[in-house]
Amino acid sequence: MTKTVKVNHETQILKLATLSRLLLLTLTILWRALLSPYDTSASLNPDCLADPGAPQHSRNNPISSAIENGVVWDSVYFVRIAQCGYEYEQSFAFLPLLPLCIRLLSHTVLAPLVSVFGYRAVLALSGYVVSNVAFLLAAVYFYRLSVMILKDPEVALRASILFCFNPASIFYSSIYSESLYALFSVGGLYYLMSGANNIAVICLAVSSCARSNGVVNAGYFCFQTMYWAYDALFVKKRGYLAMQILICGALRCVCIFIPFIAFQVYGYHNLCLGRSPEEMRPWCRARIPLLYNFIQSHYWGVGFLKYFQLKQLPNFLLASPILSLALCSIIYYVTAQPKLVYLLGFQAFKEGKDFAPVPFPLETVPQSNSASATIPEKPSSKTGNQNFRQRKQIHREGNPAVLPLEYGSSVNSGYLSVYVLPFILQLSFMVATAFFVMHVQVATRFLSASPSLYWFASYLMVSPGTGKRWGYLIWAYCTGYILLGSLLFSNFYPFT
Repeated sequence: MTKTVKVNHETQILKLATLSRLLLLTLTILWRALLSPYDTSASLNPDCLADPGAPQHSRNNPISSAIENGVVWDSVYFVRIAQCGYEYEQSFAFLPLLPLCIRLLSHTVLAPLVSVFGYRAVLALSGYVVSNVAFLLAAVYFYRLSVMILKDPEVALRASILFCFNPASIFYSSIYSESLYALFSVGGLYYLMSGANNIAVICLAVSSCARSNGVVNAGYFCFQTMYWAYDALFVKKRGYLAMQILICGALRCVCIFIPFIAFQVYGYHNLCLGRSPEEMRPWCRARIPLLYNFIQSHYWGVGFLKYFQLKQLPNFLLASPILSLALCSIIYYVTAQPKLVYLLGFQAFKEGKDFAPVPFPLETVPQSNSASATIPEKPSSKTGNQNFRQRKQIHREGNPAVLPLEYGSSVNSGYLSVYVLPFILQLSFMVATAFFVMHVQVATRFLSASPSLYWFASYLMVSPGTGKRWGYLIWAYCTGYILLGSLLFSNFYPFT
């Protein structure tokens, strides 16, 4: 792909990401104007416990009121933490990156607006700015990562457009941590696959300051370390180098865990130390005092199979589209590349393939592979005829979910490439967690930052015979959830 095409595509993605945010903002304002909120407590703002004299909000103008009325659901916690710090035990369920960004912006760039709109309104406005700007940057990084993995700019562009209008879009435009998490997780993966491991470690560590599932990103470094250690020990026959790689990989994984662990230590210091045994909360006396797990279980009833109740059936239905798409993407990859999955990608070593371990700095693929590093190779006449016959046979058998076989049937490019394998493994873990452990309706936004979902949907939309039908269905799903989400969420009705 030429540099001009890449710049043009990135510009297009940036414009579409901006358009999608403006669309969400317009819909939110429209629904709030037309409907009355289910819960009218959004404007309540009691004094901070630690500092009752801290600056409060002002409701002397309609703009200030409109901004503050938009602080709903988890946004209440993020704004409150930015204003007053961590006052209550349950507030420690919300990690500090977004509140820190909100506080920093409200005390610097947006500080002059405090005298006009009031402190709380400026905090809320800062939250909106942080989330929406982070989303724009995340969309650009998503495109760059997609091009690097799939090696097809058109497929990457289509997947990135889907990301810009994803079904959880309302959360990426609200005072939620999804945008910051997407920025640092997708950005970190881009740098990881580019070979910039130190930058990748920093980005992925910061992602674990935004959302707790950021620690799962350490799995990518585990995958990388596994490959590099295998290459050093069994291919290069250098045991000392393999040991160095293992130690370095372990340290990088620890770095990604450190922010989350440090936050748990901070909670333990604030809520447990200096208290008598009678005053201590149950988690303080645990062998491993994990505040986050206790809060999720005690206040929100999160736990293995705890959500499997008949009354929660509507929530399972609400999450069924994203879970179905995720399961289809996983099943398709596993059934198309069973040997690759079973051997965790070591098939390349065992068969002597000419490609580098994964994840690998893809920008430095050997010159012999330079052609395949940009655009997938055109299949030979024999291969093309064989693929045509296979597609024709599958179409005759009525399989609606087949992807074009020329799209990534090799280990070096496309959705079925070995480079997608770690993304599939991570998505599998997150799907299982969302379905069996979490409040299942949260799956829509929990899985929305998973790149492989959009890669699969992008290929599915151009699948032979039924691609247009799948395209309509996918876009109808995204459109429906954007409209439904902006309507329900903005008026304090349950959504996800």
